[in-house]
Amino acid sequence: MKKIIEKGRLLSAKARCFVQNFGQDESGMGTVEVVLIIVVLIGLVMVFKDQIDGIIEDVFRTIKADTRVITG
Repeated sequence: MKKIIEKGRLLSAKARCFVQNFGQDESGMGTVEVVLIIVVLIGLVMVFKDQIDGIIEDVFRTIKADTRVITG
């Protein structure tokens, strides 16, 4: 019976230490920040999709025209 009580106290102390350290642990903050940045970027792409498509088409059109000039 004493072993069970000792194990229970040890487990309780470990759990208490884990909870205290969990509140102070900031190692996951970088992940949250990266996820938020990705969400914002996806939102911006969705909002400005037509403008981005136009810019990309213009760039490729210019590249295609320039390569025709170079090749002859």
